[in-house]
Amino acid sequence: MNDFIPPGPEAKVFVISVAAELSGLHPQTLRTYDRMGLVEAGRTSGGGRRYSLRDVELLRMVAHLTAEGLGLEGVKRVIALENQVAALQAKVAELQAELVQARAPQNLPALYGGRQVTVWRRQP
Repeated sequence: MNDFIPPGPEAKVFVISVAAELSGLHPQTLRTYDRMGLVEAGRTSGGGRRYSLRDVELLRMVAHLTAEGLGLEGVKRVIALENQVAALQAKVAELQAELVQARAPQNLPALYGGRQVTVWRRQP
């Protein structure tokens, strides 16, 4: 019986040489980006860097933006803004779901002939 569950995109599984190969960058470049805070590598107990699939995608984006002529501080700002946009989009989706829930017809009590009854509405 095989109960293996593959790691998700956030799992820090790639050593620096593999992440460098996948991103098309030199390992020293990855170390520099880690020191600058552009990409935050995980660490093993021995101090070795580990990268996730998302980290590799981010490294590719950094490489693309720098190749287009954007400086590393600009890249840092772009990453921060993209993270902010993603957080705001998640919040908007959450608020929209709350709004839909609040607008859903409720079963409300009402008075009929001096007695309290509950009016039931069929849910869509």
